Amino acid sequence: MSEYEDMSVDEDVSTEDDFAAESEDTYATNTEIYDLDGDGVADATFVADGNVYIDANHDGVADAVAVDTDGDGVPDELHLDLDGDGTFESQAFDTTGDGFIDEIHSDTSGDGVVDQISYDTTGDGFIDTVASDTDGDGTFDTLVSDTDGDGLVDYVSIDTDGDGDPNVVMTDTTGDGFLDQVETTPEAYNPNPGTEGAPSGTGGNIG
Repeated sequence: MSEYEDMSVDEDVSTEDDFAAESEDTYATNTEIYDLDGDGVADATFVADGNVYIDANHDGVADAVAVDTDGDGVPDELHLDLDGDGTFESQAFDTTGDGFIDEIHSDTSGDGVVDQISYDTTGDGFIDTVASDTDGDGTFDTLVSDTDGDGLVDYVSIDTDGDGDPNVVMTDTTGDGFLDQVETTPEAYNPNPGTEGAPSGTGGNIG
């Protein structure tokens, strides 16, 4: 199985209308406590239409909405506005059932289809891997990871020809924050694109 085989895009993102959080006199305050930005301060929450709107930075604008999809009175799906444009373009999931978010599915292009998934693979509360569909063909082609948990990207793999297998891999072998090793497969580089049978380049000479 290829590195990207199990990450094909197959989920639509249902965006919500813009929502400006109003005073607590208008919406009943939710009893559940959220701290989406992890600053140790409880986010402001407001209930409307059965959904819980969450204002993480207390600016009067909702940054997320917790949705009760099964009608049991408990929110079970979280929609996020990660780019601050007023539209909830991302959905957060607790795939392990431990009470902590470990996957965020995002529609970064605004076309209603998930094109980026962020993972917390270690369960430490921090995103360490991001898979992206950069060309909009429905298949994730770029994987960016922090494999050692130091907060710096040390692994990038790219599927440049869309066959589902990465053919460009960049790694940071020294841990200094710079990708210093690049490995490619033959199809990742064509010295004479579009010219069959042409000379194979300059042989290392420029000019």
